[in-house]
Amino acid sequence: MNTVIVGLMCGVVAGVIDVVPMLMQKLPWNANLSAFLQWVFLGLVIANCNIGLPGWATGFLFGILAAVPIVLITAIPNLKTAIPILCMSAILGTALGIVTRTTLFS
Repeated sequence: MNTVIVGLMCGVVAGVIDVVPMLMQKLPWNANLSAFLQWVFLGLVIANCNIGLPGWATGFLFGILAAVPIVLITAIPNLKTAIPILCMSAILGTALGIVTRTTLFS
């Protein structure tokens, strides 16, 4: 299957998984949309990027790196928000790396 399609599909799934808890917390729509689009774009990048690391490591790296600016913005007023953001980014990024590489290269 095409890497762009796989990346976008997996990114949409990751975005939904990330946004569902945010919807339950009644966060603003722009925060939900931002998180969803971040995962759609990360799915595309992780599926199409080959930096010489295994898929899970590529996903983990890009997931954490993409979360750093968000953590800097949200953690200034409330430091407790950094941990769930980084954990979700590590888990979803790793999952994207595993799923996209397994789907594309098996």
